[in-house]
Amino acid sequence: MFANRKIENIEMEVMDAVNQARKQQPLLNAMVSFTEVDEAIEYAKSSSGKMAGLPIILKDNVLTKGVRTTGSVQILDNYIGTYDATITTKLKEAGAVIIGKSALDGLGMGGTGTNCHTGFVHNPYDLTRMAGGSSVGSAVLVASGAVAFAIGSDTGDSVRKPASFVGIVGVKPTYGRISRYGIIPYASSLDHVGYFTRGVEDAALSLEVLAGRDDKDMTSSFREVENYLANLNGDLTGKTIGIMGNVIDAIRSKEVLVLFNDLVEKCKAAGAIIKVIHMDPVRLKTCLPVYYIIANSEATANHSNLDGVRFGMQERGDSLEELMTNSRTKGFSFLLRKRFIIGSYSLADENQDLLLRKAQKVRRLLVEDFKVALADIDVLIAPASSDVAPLLTDTSADQLSARYLIAENHMVLGNFSGYPSMTIPMGKINGLPIGINLTAKPFEEQVLFDIALGMEHLTGCKNMMAEVML
Repeated sequence: MFANRKIENIEMEVMDAVNQARKQQPLLNAMVSFTEVDEAIEYAKSSSGKMAGLPIILKDNVLTKGVRTTGSVQILDNYIGTYDATITTKLKEAGAVIIGKSALDGLGMGGTGTNCHTGFVHNPYDLTRMAGGSSVGSAVLVASGAVAFAIGSDTGDSVRKPASFVGIVGVKPTYGRISRYGIIPYASSLDHVGYFTRGVEDAALSLEVLAGRDDKDMTSSFREVENYLANLNGDLTGKTIGIMGNVIDAIRSKEVLVLFNDLVEKCKAAGAIIKVIHMDPVRLKTCLPVYYIIANSEATANHSNLDGVRFGMQERGDSLEELMTNSRTKGFSFLLRKRFIIGSYSLADENQDLLLRKAQKVRRLLVEDFKVALADIDVLIAPASSDVAPLLTDTSADQLSARYLIAENHMVLGNFSGYPSMTIPMGKINGLPIGINLTAKPFEEQVLFDIALGMEHLTGCKNMMAEVML
């Protein structure tokens, strides 16, 4: 746990992290760039901040002044940040030492870690497997032991799904709890800053550093930041835990269900009250298409400025239109171009009522259903994935099945609603981790952390690390 730790030699700890990340890079491919750390180390030596001397990683969509920030797309490969994101400033002020930037699925679009400009990112537990996405590099570097904390962002489940696949804690707080100023956007109504740790106590402390009002982000909340770590209580007695029955019904892996049911029984024995809750199954199956329409429409609007003219990489053409077409064609992967086409189609005047407006209305219905589901409980839980991390070559998913539409995509409800949600390790299946996801009511992060800590005590899955064979 990095909370309340004492560092005898900050420089040694930071350089150990840098060296470990460098040694692991040929196998994991999780880093985009390394930063100069000398000035940050000197500042950390005299800092009394909550992360003084802690080596950390930023997802490469977080702006850092004077540091290359690519968003893992070719069109931004030469882009140097001109200012610090608010969270970059907060982390620096807390004494953290940023050692580098991590790979992501391009502009946050993707859930596999295979859509990064720098190539596939590998799961440290099995190099032939995915580690999820889009915050894949940050998740992998925490799971491998290179760092104890890393920043991610979560638009659909981009922090919480990777956390499941690599056996760590992934937190997406309430919408507005953490400023997004200086984060390269994906979809503005869904984007959240998130982060990774290897334990719930560290997760609680981290939110104290990151949370708070920021006038540069008008969506950020004025709510006071609580003393999450000091108030942390892992006692499950009397806590009401809801099980998302639709997800359980959609899972086919017996091993996952055994792990989940075993944890539920342990929660009961620890004094928790368990309720099984079912949401409208027809509406739940709309989560993925609704997400695709809204997210890609917003992404298309947000990234219209990436045209090869104003900044970024430029591919020549005989006219302005040809230059822009060539730059965007070469600068974005096939998957991103596909998503921009979906977004452009949905934004067309003749399609907005048929697609975008309808998707927004269905989103509202899903949020109302989710609000009702959480009304009489403290948290709603379900496995964060229907199985362990898939192989990098796996393309077998039936995208119309309940297993895929519900069991693999239910966490997007946390983005539709903005409710706080986190994944913690539940255990391992054949040596591969899998996580459990918890969601609470808006701004009830303290409740979320309390119950997560109680579950962490029951699973014994604190501070899990993969052994990367160098």
